[in-house]
Formats: sequence, structure tokens, C-alpha cells
Amino acid sequence: MAGSVGVGRAAPRSSPKRYAGTDPPLSLAGPTVADLQRTAELEKFLVEAGLYEGKEESAKREEVLSEIGQIVKEWVKQLTSKKGYAEQLVERANAVLFTFGSYRLGVHGPGADIDTLCVGPSYVNREEDFFVTLHGILAEKEEVTELQPVPDAHVPVLKFKFRGISIDLLYASLSLSGIPADFDISQGSVLCDVDEATVRSLNGCRVADQILRLVPNAENFRTTLRCLKYWAKRRGVYSNITGFLGGVNWALLVARVCQLYPNAVPSMLVSRFFRVFTQWQWPNPVMLCAIENDDLGFSIWDPRKNPRDRNHLMPIITPAYPCMNSSYNVSTSTLRVIMEQFQFGNKICQEIDVNKANWDALFEPFHFFEAYRKFLVVDIVAEDDDDLRLWKGWIESRLRQLTLKIERDTKGILQCHPYPCEYSDPAIECAHCAFYMGLSRKEGLKKRGQQFDIRGTVDEFMREIGMYSLWKPGMDLAVTHVRREQVPSYVFEQGYKKPSPTMHANQQEQSDGDGTLSPDLDVQLKRKYDSDGDGHVELCKSVKRASVSLPGEETPPHRGNSASKVQCDSPVKLVSSALCSGAQTSPSHDDVNFEQTQLTSSPHGSEDTSASGTSCAAVGAIVLADESSKLRTMTVHTDPECMALKDETKLDGIRSLASSNCAEFLEGAVLTENVHLSGDEVI
Repeated sequence: MAGSVGVGRAAPRSSPKRYAGTDPPLSLAGPTVADLQRTAELEKFLVEAGLYEGKEESAKREEVLSEIGQIVKEWVKQLTSKKGYAEQLVERANAVLFTFGSYRLGVHGPGADIDTLCVGPSYVNREEDFFVTLHGILAEKEEVTELQPVPDAHVPVLKFKFRGISIDLLYASLSLSGIPADFDISQGSVLCDVDEATVRSLNGCRVADQILRLVPNAENFRTTLRCLKYWAKRRGVYSNITGFLGGVNWALLVARVCQLYPNAVPSMLVSRFFRVFTQWQWPNPVMLCAIENDDLGFSIWDPRKNPRDRNHLMPIITPAYPCMNSSYNVSTSTLRVIMEQFQFGNKICQEIDVNKANWDALFEPFHFFEAYRKFLVVDIVAEDDDDLRLWKGWIESRLRQLTLKIERDTKGILQCHPYPCEYSDPAIECAHCAFYMGLSRKEGLKKRGQQFDIRGTVDEFMREIGMYSLWKPGMDLAVTHVRREQVPSYVFEQGYKKPSPTMHANQQEQSDGDGTLSPDLDVQLKRKYDSDGDGHVELCKSVKRASVSLPGEETPPHRGNSASKVQCDSPVKLVSSALCSGAQTSPSHDDVNFEQTQLTSSPHGSEDTSASGTSCAAVGAIVLADESSKLRTMTVHTDPECMALKDETKLDGIRSLASSNCAEFLEGAVLTENVHLSGDEVI
């Protein structure tokens, strides 16, 4: 019963007589003495990097899986009895737990989660029995913590920790009255009379098993995959959710290289991996076998028949029916970043092959904050850690949409690099984190004075975020625009010195994300926190709920840290607090002026805000103009049905929020600065 609890992974297999794959191997050459030596050095490096778990943790994982397997068996028996089935059927009632993902493939490391699938009978459903009844059973167990149901995900999942080990549990209800203990999930009949969500849930296990069948040498595949996954994380391209490549994508790419070089050892396979995929002509698909069509009625990846499949930029096709593109999340911007990193890996591997570099050089971390001069920052806060986990998961799953919207609204000229790492300030006790996105112009499309207005783009993103059905007071969000020198020090790796914010253009030129050189500007943009030269932040002292006065309503005078009221009808209770700073102008080194106002808007509002009408999108602007224009304006945009802010005096109260405090910030609602980017200074 491959992949079920108690087995976990397949045993190593010798190379088959006939080679799998859609094409013959590129080379049947075996390793040289130098290749074997480099492989030994690579394996030693991976061990020293801590990528293998110890025997104690491995044994604990087996125990945890056994306990969860027992829980789901008892759960099904209880439901069978509760639903009034005969005692004989209750006795035979059963559920089987399978593993998939990195654990199933045998490439998991210390602290990694375990992807699991519970297969149950037809009368035990996902909506009520799994997400309600089983959820309740798990919630009562002391061993279970951080229980988080995600029923609306593309693949519905229960996330939790069991005795400290992270578990992702899926459920598949099959068209069978009973599930035998030795059930074979690879047989095609399991897909009969099931819905799309069940097919997606089953496919994780079926794909993992198929990969292990299709690679010529399982152990060489595992070592190579472990290496490439670690490399991808170090280089910032490991994240399916943000538009890069996830575990299954890397497994399929490595498996394809193993097919093309069936007799190669891991050091050779790593080098060939980069050689192959730097030359790959996307969107030609990567496939381990021919696409199957079992005529069960499920859609398979076929750009000839499915118009949506023609838009996929980096198709990596799963080998089990129904064959799907596992990398549909990849966008134009993230494909560019992935290919840049493949080029880097290929260059280093060429040097390793001629003994001009060692394996340390390949795993050098990508210095994201050196690569770009401008960033979008997505700041997330919540009332406590449990709320933050839920809120962050919702927002992170939609960051890819923000990248796509920026590409769409700027016709692909403004490129967005979402970095798949979250950051939190250790000096702040409240539950919070932040994601960064690097901004750059598309290479070869430099045009002085070109404007990128993404205020509406951010507004649209915020409205979608505001649709979160499990929103609670304290779940807040800010989308802001910062320059490199404003990035706080805590995001940098220990021992790395962040760029100086006061360095003059004639002292140093720094590289832009698109490869062009342009000087840093001596301009500081006030945000909801002020940053000194070392990246330390002084947080707000008191953030009051703010709103825009309705027509004919007198605006109260500004007193201390209080904010003028903002009132706006919104279907998602939009605008409950605001962050803002006054306009600031400072001459730059390339004759560009900054004129800035910040008025933040929220996807959710205060508890007493009306929930009717249209959303209010009051936004601030960063306006960039040539020095000769002496542009000194304040741009505030609102939806037509919301109160427009035309009187600058009404912003006085909101401006005071630039010196507010995080503790009371948590009691507000979601905050955002919508950024107007224009001119050569932006990127």
C-alpha cells in the first residue's frame, strides 16, 4: 500500500531496463571519478546544512501518523453508527490515511510539515463530517494546536499541529461503502463518481507515487531534489502560493532531468538541471509521460482544447490522470525571476565543474533588498497569533493576484517581484508580519517621465481582501510604498549591512532590479512609522478611528493625537482607521521632486460602520515630477459614491497619525496607502 501510513516512502529501486519519459535520454553516460567526488562533497554539504532529520524525530513522525490514523478510523465508526447504519457495517467502517508531498517522496527535513490524505466511504462527506465533526474532535485533544480549517481552498484542508508536528490533512470521500485497509489509491477506479475537489485531493498521493515509478533511480532523485529545494529557498523562488514553484513543481522538474540523464549521480544531475532549464523554451511543457485521457469526464491540460491553458507561461504537467498544470500560478514577473535564478545556478555549476567554485557558492542567499530600489510593503496585523495565522494565510494566498493586477494595469512594463518570506519586527510585541515586493521597469523599456498609477490596482486588491468571511476586529492591513533606505534593519540577514540612506549619488551608484544603474535619492517618505538611518522604527503612539466628514457636517478641530472623523458606507465596513503623513518635498539627485500625501483605507471598517453602499477607496499619492514643473499638489482619490477630500484642512487630524502607537493600531482596522508611481525616480 504505497504511500499509506506505516510505509511513508518507497524503497530505492535499480534502474529499469526501459527508460521512462516522453523522449529518449539525452545521455547515458555514467559518473567519472570527479563526479563521484563532487557528489560526496554535495551530500556532506546537505548533511551539514541540517537538511536531514534525526532518528528520534523520524520515529516521532511515525507515531503521530499512527495516532492520527487511529483518530480518523474512530471518527468514521462514530459517524457510521450515528447515521443509523447496521452494526455489521459499523464494525467494518474504516478510513485510510495516506501521505504525499515531501514526506512521501522522502525529501522532508527537520520541522517540515506532513501532507496527509484521509480516504473515507461515500456517506462521510467533507462539508459537515470532516470540517465540522472531525474538526470538533481534533479541537478537544490536548495534542492538537493551531487548528485551522481552510474549506474554501482550491484543495480543502485542515491545518494543525499534532504534538508539535505540522499536519495538512485532506479528505476524499470515495464512491465506496467501505475502505479496505490495503486500499490501492493508484487504481483509476478511485476517480469514479467523485467531484473536482476530491480529484485534486487524491492527486497529491497519485502524483507522488507516479513520480517515484517514473524516475530511473529513486535515491539519486531524492538527493538531487533535496538539493534543489534548498537552493530554491535560498534564492527566493520556492513558493507556489506567491507565483513561484512549490514542492511538486521542483519534484517534477528534477524527475524530468533524471529521465534525461538516467545514469547520472546527484552532482551531475544538479548541473544538468540548470543546463537544461536555462535553455528550455517555455511555454513548452515539462512532462514525465504522455498525457492520459481515461474518459472519466475530468478536464485535462490541453491548450488545443482549453483556451485557459494557452495562457500558462511555465507548464509543468502532473503525470497522473487527470493531468494538470501544477505551475499555473507562475506569472510574467515571477517567470522572469525564476529564469534569472536558473542562469545564476548554471553559472555557478559551470564553475564547480571546473573546480573554480564550491557548493557554498551555489547556495549563496539572494540579496533581495539589494536588487531593487523601490518596494511595495504589505503589513499585516491581528489581535493575537491565532487571528494573525488565519488573516495572513488569506492575504498571502492573494498576493499573487496583486502581482497579476500590476502586470495587467501597467501592460507588463512595471514588474513586481513578490518575495516569499515574511518579516516581523522583534521589537514589537503585537501579532504582525510583512511581505515585500520589489518593483522594477521591464528591461529595455526605460522611458523618462513615464507614469505608473497603481492606486486603482491596490484599491481593487484591497476590496478583494475585504471579502474575507472570517474577518475579526483587529485584523488589519496596510499596503505602502517604500524606498530601499527606508527598509528596516531587521529584515536583513545577521551580519549584513543595509545600504546607507544618506549616501550621495556621486559617492555610490547602486544597481536597479532591471540591471540599470541609477542613484539613490535623498528623500525620506514618512509612513506609519519613521525610520532612522539604522532602520530603527518609531511606531505610532495613538491611532484613533478616522473617517471623512459627510457633506454639511462640521469637522471637529484637531486636538493632540485625535483624528478627524471619516465616515463612508461600505459593503465590507471599509475605512475604520487611517495612517497619514503630510506632503513632503525634497530635491533629488536627478531633478525629481516628491510630493506626498498618505491617506490609508481599509478593507474592513469599525464595528459601528454602516455595511451598505459602495466601498470607499480614499487613497494617498506619491507624485513624481521633473524639477522644472515645481509640481506641488496633493492628490486624494475617492470612489464616486464616497466623500471626496478636497479641503486640505480636513487632513490635519489624520496627519497626526504619523506618530501613533502599535498597541492602539491593533484596535483600528485595515490600513493602506495607495501609491501613485510616476517618472524615472520610481524604479
